Amino acid sequence: MTPKEDHPLQITQDDIKKALTTWGNGKIAISKAFDDGGIEAARKVASANIDSYYGYNLGPVLFKPTMASGAQTFRPTKAGALAYFCGHSEEYPHDNGFAIMGWRASESITSTTFIQGDVAMWMGWIKLTNKDGSVTTVDKSFGYKKDETGTLRIVLHHSSLPFQP
Repeated sequence: MTPKEDHPLQITQDDIKKALTTWGNGKIAISKAFDDGGIEAARKVASANIDSYYGYNLGPVLFKPTMASGAQTFRPTKAGALAYFCGHSEEYPHDNGFAIMGWRASESITSTTFIQGDVAMWMGWIKLTNKDGSVTTVDKSFGYKKDETGTLRIVLHHSSLPFQP
């Protein structure tokens, strides 16, 4: 679908590309903070990341993390996202801290995008490389909305490991 250029908060392909880079760089920053300063440093960086580009300020975020299950599969609150990214949470005891796994590089590979005004969807793969050179590929879908300040916010984040037939 072709975006309508006259929308005041029109999302562009460039906005999405920047958002994907920002998301990947955020996971790298959280990992480095954990390596350098431990869990409290990682939580501080993760909290700032969540506040800067997730849409929890707009309402619940439709967040389905890669490695979450049971009653805690979905994370509509910032507290749930923070626990998933950093682990070390009594409230979410099964979370190992996805963002503290030593990530050093991130690459996004687009399958397709949908843009309509101030809402956009992206689907593809994210490849994260850790400090040992191991690569983890994750199937991702992100939904974005621009808030009233023009900041692109993640309002849907669905993640899963690729199907292994």
